[in-house]
Amino acid sequence: MIGWIVLGVVVLLLLYAIGLYNRLVRLRALVKEGFSGITVQLRRRADLIPNLVESVQGYAAHEREVFEEVSRARAATVNAGGVEATAQADAQMTGLIGRLFAVAEAYPELKANTNFLQLQDQLAGIEGELQSARRYYNATVRDLNSSIQSFPAVMVAAPLGFHEEPFYQDEDAAIQSAPKVSFPRPGA
Repeated sequence: MIGWIVLGVVVLLLLYAIGLYNRLVRLRALVKEGFSGITVQLRRRADLIPNLVESVQGYAAHEREVFEEVSRARAATVNAGGVEATAQADAQMTGLIGRLFAVAEAYPELKANTNFLQLQDQLAGIEGELQSARRYYNATVRDLNSSIQSFPAVMVAAPLGFHEEPFYQDEDAAIQSAPKVSFPRPGA
């Protein structure tokens, strides 16, 4: 009789450990999915940047330094490896996009250009989706890290290779949002 009780307890503990392991695996997969969402949006933004630079460059050819910096930052964003490197490249690109729009501000013909306005609208949409992807990633990291740090998972997580993931964050709080640039609409 006691043997069956002990066996039952062992089986229950084993089932609980399996459930705990599966939960941690699911949370880790969600973190990876969340980071993938960020990289997809960064790729969309990076693909849009050359068109934006070309539009501005046609009007402000003498601003070569800004265009070269944007091109370098685009490459860094696309090739960034981990969460920290991606966040740093993202922050740099966000600042340079603001500089690019500041250059564009000096050219009324460019601000009235339909292609430029469409690119600007697309970029604004991508920035919104990028912000959502960052929030989703950080929420999944929060869930994973909370689970890993909670008892009894803390006793199982480390031996099974689970570790805390870093949050997606920028060092400079001023660059955590899309650049604020306003262009008057034609006829407005």
